[in-house]
Amino acid sequence: MTDDDRPLRCLVTGATGYIGGRLVPELLAAGHSVRCLARAPGKLRDHPWAGRAEAVRGDVTDERAVRAAMEGMDVAYYLVHALGTGRGFEETDRRAARVFGEQARAAGIRRIVYLGGLSPSGVPEHALSPHLRSRAEVGRILLASGVPTAVLRAAVIIGSGSASFEMLRYLTERLPVMVTPSWVRTRIQPIAVRDVLRFLVGCARLPYDVNRAFDIGGPDIVTYEEMMRRYAVVAALPKRLILPVPLLTPRLSSLWVGLVTPVPGALARPLVESLRHEVVCAEREIVRYVPDPPEGPVGLDRAIRLALRRVQDADVATMWSSASTPRAPSDPLPTDPDWAGGSLYTDHRERTVAASPQALWRVVEAIGGENGWYSSPLAWSLRGWLDTLVGGVGLRRGRRDATRLRVGDSLDFWRVEEIEPGRLLRLRAEMRLPGLAWLEMAVDRDPQGRTVYRQRALFHPHGLAGHAYWWGVAPFHAAVFGGMARNIAAAAESATPEPARTP
Repeated sequence: MTDDDRPLRCLVTGATGYIGGRLVPELLAAGHSVRCLARAPGKLRDHPWAGRAEAVRGDVTDERAVRAAMEGMDVAYYLVHALGTGRGFEETDRRAARVFGEQARAAGIRRIVYLGGLSPSGVPEHALSPHLRSRAEVGRILLASGVPTAVLRAAVIIGSGSASFEMLRYLTERLPVMVTPSWVRTRIQPIAVRDVLRFLVGCARLPYDVNRAFDIGGPDIVTYEEMMRRYAVVAALPKRLILPVPLLTPRLSSLWVGLVTPVPGALARPLVESLRHEVVCAEREIVRYVPDPPEGPVGLDRAIRLALRRVQDADVATMWSSASTPRAPSDPLPTDPDWAGGSLYTDHRERTVAASPQALWRVVEAIGGENGWYSSPLAWSLRGWLDTLVGGVGLRRGRRDATRLRVGDSLDFWRVEEIEPGRLLRLRAEMRLPGLAWLEMAVDRDPQGRTVYRQRALFHPHGLAGHAYWWGVAPFHAAVFGGMARNIAAAAESATPEPARTP
């Protein structure tokens, strides 16, 4: 085996996100070893590939953590960004890129690979959206780091669970008649997620002297309007009527997208802003180093068909919501009952269930998404709408898988913080709240051997507003949380077949 053929040691940042979570198994399949740098490595433990990849804790702005993670690595993938973390996200991205480049050079990394955004040709950088401007700046910083760097620039990525695909899917499926912003007639060059991953893996073996940006895109150049029409054809939907109007600003457009699709306004806005200008590849020189497969790159119709099949088969590996929601709380559940961090309000429910623990667990693990929350649908819908109106994620993120959960999964406006199969599911709230909240559901047996369902809602208030919030909603807990416990128990019991009667 020559040095060029030996397996590489790859560091992947952003493995808890949409692209990173799919890149890791592709690198492993190519024979490389993988180390993941994550702020919360525990979120990776339930991925199918978790036992074959190393996970270390650290943040890309922490010089020591980055340097330690890079020790012994050949290739470093930079797949993170600070978008949505506040007005200072550009400075955060700038600082993180500098740390990454400096530490990569100090550690002797042979190659950096970065996935950025495709910038419109002929548009000065100051006229770009903050999102695209920051992506371009990060690419420049890494290219100037002294480490050979490949910057891949993509526009719209089409794949099951991607934010762009979910936006396209819900807009087209939910609105047979659409009054749309003028950007639906802007030309774009979408690319299938499997081609993005193919390029990312291939860039690990680029010649040492390659230090440049590459435009990557699929074979189709279309308008967003045409993309919606082609989605409707592939999905066997009636023909859509699309009426562009010039009055919707990017901010109004993002609010509109946030109301119609599961993609919240905070994430929809940079997607919309990136569509204001034409984003078409100016070159395809990447194929000199990473050739297309014999059948060619994946076209738009096939990309849509593949993504839809994954959604219909409930086989979505990662979603746009896989990464933690910006500004969402990330504190773990405080140790209790002797927690010394201040007030911790709890609502505790317990019921004996005439069903097996396995039947009860199946109901617990399938909660949320299309299955609902086994409580007042009106109350949950109202809470979801209120969260959407104040810029939160709302209830429409749904589930990655209809029956199975893993740590780190988003679940409507919750995220799975802990799961012990057959026994415990702990969710951390990601809705906008004046405090931190968790919901625990546990399956147990009592001393008599009967199945017991235990449920706890916990809330750690922040300031007076937090205390006022808890006591303001406390009168509804009996209906919301009490109803949930009763209905979960009833669902498990109804799913348990009655014992056969002896004649």
